[in-house]
Amino acid sequence: MKKILSLLLMVALAYPTIACTNYLVTKGASKDGSTMISYAADSHVLYGELYHWPAQKWPAGSMLDVYEWDTGKFLGKIKQAPETYNVVGNVNEYQVAIGETTYGGRKELHHQDGAIMDYGSLIYIGLQRSKTAREAIKIITELMSEYGYYSEGESFSIADPNEAWILEIIGKGQGEKGAVWVARKIPDGYISGHANQARITNFPLKGKNTISFKNIKKIFNTNIENVYSDDVITFARKKGYFTGKDEDFSFSDTYAPVDFSGARFCEIRVWTAFNDVKDGMSQYWDYCKGDIKHGDNLANGHDNKDHYATNRMPLWIKPDRKVSVKDMMHFMANHLEGTDLDMTKDMGAGAFGCPYRWRPLTWKVGEQEYINERATATQQTGFSFIAQLRSSVQNIGAINWFGVDDAASTVYIPMYTVMTKIPESYKVGNGNITTWSDNSAFWIFNQMSNWAYTRYSLIHPEIEAKRMAYEDQFIANTAKIDAEAQKLYKESPEKAVEYLTNYSIKQANRVVKEWNTFYHQLFVKYSDGNIKVKSNSKEGYKFVTPQLDQPGYGEEWYKKIARETGDKLKMPAAPTH
Repeated sequence: MKKILSLLLMVALAYPTIACTNYLVTKGASKDGSTMISYAADSHVLYGELYHWPAQKWPAGSMLDVYEWDTGKFLGKIKQAPETYNVVGNVNEYQVAIGETTYGGRKELHHQDGAIMDYGSLIYIGLQRSKTAREAIKIITELMSEYGYYSEGESFSIADPNEAWILEIIGKGQGEKGAVWVARKIPDGYISGHANQARITNFPLKGKNTISFKNIKKIFNTNIENVYSDDVITFARKKGYFTGKDEDFSFSDTYAPVDFSGARFCEIRVWTAFNDVKDGMSQYWDYCKGDIKHGDNLANGHDNKDHYATNRMPLWIKPDRKVSVKDMMHFMANHLEGTDLDMTKDMGAGAFGCPYRWRPLTWKVGEQEYINERATATQQTGFSFIAQLRSSVQNIGAINWFGVDDAASTVYIPMYTVMTKIPESYKVGNGNITTWSDNSAFWIFNQMSNWAYTRYSLIHPEIEAKRMAYEDQFIANTAKIDAEAQKLYKESPEKAVEYLTNYSIKQANRVVKEWNTFYHQLFVKYSDGNIKVKSNSKEGYKFVTPQLDQPGYGEEWYKKIARETGDKLKMPAAPTH
């Protein structure tokens, strides 16, 4: 109880923005047979650190204090479980992983007086109490039913080594308790994603694969692939949100209708991953840029009575190739490269092609409103992870590939989810969002990425090469580390856990220390607008000056300066006499 209380208070300043991204890969769609989900927790005031709850048994009658994850507000008490499991970040010892993105939805449904369960508490309490994705869904939905739902509309990614699910929920507003929601299992061999826009549209209401909440105990039947709250449609009718036939009901289009912002700032991030592994995704490009169609008829030919969007992107796709952990890291680093919205190409990128835009997200010139793009990789990421959930590896758990700050500049460290201690450089309490720490991974990586933003096209390629070298080495070493841990497990489970704990801690602290040294090297090399490279030593010289390059701003940017300034910066013509 004290562990969760202290953690939630420490993250009390972590106010979210509409800026998170999840990708989900089923085991049949992954290169090594793992189930994977990724999550970027993005907020300008979220401090990146690795949370940890150790496994614990609780006396009968124990109660748990619940504090809102975003603000630290005390919401109430709930019954504690008799036993809770080891949780490292957003993955537990039984290889259950949960991520989220906030979509908001209808504002009148946000928050309800007396509700205790906010979305962050649902995630971390769910992880402490579940051994499978299905059990996590059951626990989360039962907690909302019993204690009420406090937050706005949320999409959850919930996965284990065998399955990946999307659960989308929204509260009922004032006067009613709990939430309406839908959970769907992603078909094996497919991938999905969500990024702050609700994405579950139509879903089966009947059949051997579908149950409603009143039959939630049947969720452990592996035939079940769709679960929904009993009143998900009747509540919408009561509120006047939906008037069509039950079979036409769309959760997303009813409770969080997609608009320009939902497509351009949110759906577009899902599209980038889909497009990377599937031909033909260009058909959804105009939709992702914000061109929402509302045809007269739905896909089944029925009248579009509720003005649903009719050119939506699918909830999941079957990729043309298998997806690897490395691919997931690549997805997380995207800035819309290769599209006509490539953030390295427009005026906002400056002379050095920086794919980041300082907030606010929208801005005006006169009465005309403009936007900045919102890509997957962003400067305000607190932490991100890729959960690699492995049914082929027994006893030693999942790998939480964990990084802090900008996903395009971080190094994903393999954190085994059976580990019992957290590396000092990633530990909760080592610095905070307003306090520097010299050995905090969050600040060390921020220092580097912010230096790169000043001359991105020159500095970032060196960072990218360095981080990829680390990650490639970690991935290549995984089989050897697994084998050694499994060998030790046969001798003693405790020895295997200690080995994996020490391995993860050693790699994490090593990378942070070496990254700090790397920053010093790049700062010296690129300071004052120069590029300085050590010269070969020369016999007889007292000192040797470095080779110096001053590339300036580049030809295209100089042309822009010349057009903008007219005659102001022109050199006078040389005298003719």
